[in-house]
Amino acid sequence: MADSYFPRWRAQPAAAEGRIVGTDERLAWPQMFAMGVQHVVAMFGSTVLAPLLMGFDPNLCIFMSGIGTLLFFVLVGGRVPSYLGSSFAFIGLVIAVTGYGGHGPNLNIPVALGGIIACGVVYAVIGLIVSAVGTRWIETLMPPVVTGAIVCVIGLNLAPIAVHGVSGSNFDSWMALVTVLCVGAVAVFARGMLQRLLILVGLLMAYVIYAIVTNGLGMGKPIDFTIVANAAWFGMPHFTAPVFNMQAMTLLAPIAVILVAENLGHIKAVSAMTGQNLDRYVGRAFLGDGLATIVSGFAGGTGVTTYAENIGVMAVTKIYSTLVFVIAAVIALVLGFSPKFGAVIQTIPGPVLGGVSIVVFGLIAVTGARIWVVNKVDFSDNRNLIVAAVTLVLGAGDFSLKLGGFGLGGIGTATFGAIILYALLRRKPVQGPVA
Repeated sequence: MADSYFPRWRAQPAAAEGRIVGTDERLAWPQMFAMGVQHVVAMFGSTVLAPLLMGFDPNLCIFMSGIGTLLFFVLVGGRVPSYLGSSFAFIGLVIAVTGYGGHGPNLNIPVALGGIIACGVVYAVIGLIVSAVGTRWIETLMPPVVTGAIVCVIGLNLAPIAVHGVSGSNFDSWMALVTVLCVGAVAVFARGMLQRLLILVGLLMAYVIYAIVTNGLGMGKPIDFTIVANAAWFGMPHFTAPVFNMQAMTLLAPIAVILVAENLGHIKAVSAMTGQNLDRYVGRAFLGDGLATIVSGFAGGTGVTTYAENIGVMAVTKIYSTLVFVIAAVIALVLGFSPKFGAVIQTIPGPVLGGVSIVVFGLIAVTGARIWVVNKVDFSDNRNLIVAAVTLVLGAGDFSLKLGGFGLGGIGTATFGAIILYALLRRKPVQGPVA
């Protein structure tokens, strides 16, 4: 008898200590709901932070993350556990194409949306190709030295944005450093699930300190809570239509390469943790992520990607049931219908947001280096050394190239530069370190 498209989730009596709950299993519904809430909390900090940094409506992006996760779930037939949230890979280029100043709503969002949709189309096409021919060509084009450099570049390219955002006044700079310390304290001294939520918990701590110093002691710009009081409890999300600008589309479309690397890494990680080979679902996963990005772009949301934060939750709990992500997605949809919830998000002070950005962008850069370490990339091989070195400088220096109407910013140039340079040097590796 052929397998059904969706698994037949087998009910388990309880989550025994250390026991893995597989992708095609489930716990009692109250436990499943609690796990769904935990996954929402895990993705919340980054899924809210990314749109805030780009001037998008975070409430809408939460809503679209739920839509995207459900779409992904359907495309992979409920076989791959994943939550889709706002991708940080878009931040630098979205800011570049919209000229966003870093405060309040981004008035040029429609232009960015057209580029996000173009990226989703490229991503979906890659998914169709992978479904037909497999992933071998991706792994050949993007080995660990290339993917590590690309991920590292995202964080380095964003670094000036984070620093500039907290340099408006001496008070803002000090509050950003306080925020960094709060996140660092949670990361080092907290334990268990609290530690897994270091960004969210650190942000809340810094928020409280900021409120005490400004609203209580009269220093700096106080938090205005009137927008929360005036917001309705329930209401429709505010959708925005895209504008298709060729320059923005050509700038943002190459981000698909970065999303491919992220998603492939996600599936490899989950395969290792569950002991299941999920390679046959990679093409469908790419297609699901690409379609979710397209739908989000048409509604006014950010591009989406599979979330490492939720992989962390699965690693801690050993619960990989894909039904948990359906519950998490539905909770996100409900939150998206609450303007008051969105108003609370909008009260996050700029210096606090900037301090969190410094940490997050730094973590992205270090994640790239971690890919090199985990995969034992050999930097005594000059090919690897040159590819990594050139890629980092192109991205960190925001090196741009234009050819006619086509243009690439720092992240795009570094991404394609890494792939092409590795391919050109692959056949003639020169051993021995560069002097």
